[in-house]
Amino acid sequence: MSSKFLEELSNDYEKLFETEIGYDVIIYAGDELNVKEIHAHSNILCIRSKYFRTAFSNEWAEKKDGKFILKKPNISPHLFDIILRFIYSGNIELKNLQGPDVLKLLIAVDELNIQQLISHIQEYLIKHQTEFLHQNPAGILETVYQHETFTDLWNFCLEKICEDPKILFNSDKFVNLKAPLLELLLKREDLNMDEIKIWESLLKWCFAQQNMENNPAKWNKDDMTRIERSLHKFIPLIRFYDIEPTDFFYKVYNYKDILPQDLIHDLLEYHVVPNMKPKTNLAPSRKSNLKIKLDSTIIQSNHIPLLASWIDRNDSSYYNNKNITYDFKLLYRSGRDGFNAKSFHRNCDNKGATIWVAKFQGSTQLIGGYNPLDWNGYGFKYTADSFLFNFTDGNNISTAKLGYVKKPNNAIFCSNDQGPHMGIFLCYGNNEWKNHDNNATYYPDIGIPNTLNTPNFAVENYEVFQVVIK
Repeated sequence: MSSKFLEELSNDYEKLFETEIGYDVIIYAGDELNVKEIHAHSNILCIRSKYFRTAFSNEWAEKKDGKFILKKPNISPHLFDIILRFIYSGNIELKNLQGPDVLKLLIAVDELNIQQLISHIQEYLIKHQTEFLHQNPAGILETVYQHETFTDLWNFCLEKICEDPKILFNSDKFVNLKAPLLELLLKREDLNMDEIKIWESLLKWCFAQQNMENNPAKWNKDDMTRIERSLHKFIPLIRFYDIEPTDFFYKVYNYKDILPQDLIHDLLEYHVVPNMKPKTNLAPSRKSNLKIKLDSTIIQSNHIPLLASWIDRNDSSYYNNKNITYDFKLLYRSGRDGFNAKSFHRNCDNKGATIWVAKFQGSTQLIGGYNPLDWNGYGFKYTADSFLFNFTDGNNISTAKLGYVKKPNNAIFCSNDQGPHMGIFLCYGNNEWKNHDNNATYYPDIGIPNTLNTPNFAVENYEVFQVVIK
């Protein structure tokens, strides 16, 4: 009969690390401005990592007074401490680290060849730190690209950027993107961006690389040669035939002197000659893969499959941007149309089914609801299909909570002096929101503040979308 006391064993090994009894390794972690001496045990490090087995071999080892000496100026003391605690105890806690530090930790464990952590940290970044990609998308993409073991994170970053290109293309760091990475992105058929915007972004990148002004009238022959060389390998990746005629004339033809002349001829022929078909041997059109166009300052296209699944009461995994049977048409935006009940009803009454979404002030939290009926009239309306939802972090759809109506007779309330009103949760005529449903009688408790903990609250902005069956 055997018994397992893994937690006790883990704690004892962590104590060994902390007390440093019998240590034979001295590690200098951090650079000159922040260096720390850390003590460890070579036998434990060698068992847990191939890197240390090599580092402490006779060919590589540096020893002084019988102790191995290891200098790692590229890994901060704090991160090295986290790594060593994992090596000793098998435990690691990441929730107190910000996204950039988690990425640095991933780079460090890759260098130290700790395979279990490479997979674990990638999974953590993907699930819990998606916003880190927004901070320096060009730099993060380049960093991940340089590490072949970061496959999961690389695929995630590419998919996230293709799904929402403004993360990268609207960043002030976009022009610093290395050419091979830009080429990889422009090859993607699922890059969710109008082709004219892709072309304009490519030009912006090119002129920044060449430190030139975007003004063809001022270019000399040498300038045009430099631009042609810079653009050469990217030209076949632009789907010029998907650019509308007006945009082609003003935003593409204007650069005819730096584009291949046969391309310009073919494009002119396509736009001028009736029924002329595009030339063959071109990159596949991105149009069929473009994701939902959504006029919103609050939600993104990746929210739409989830909202559609809730409307249909289906598993969200069934939905993608190609099989959604609804369009979401913006009817009302408080910051644009006025934060009052009159504006809300003027824009939203007699429009049928709607979804409203509100963003909390000073937070990424989003709340909202689905009204399958309408907002006109006065009094309670019956439906069993309405719901409320709450994204504790609107940038991360995995934080969503959903609650379908519990009292269908009181699902929706309409009044000309109020905004959205569902059950006894409502927006008063101005930016005052109250959830009186303290006992979750009308809708389930999904974390929307109620009057027991928050008498009332304000939102930064809210929008209402008409749900239209395609």
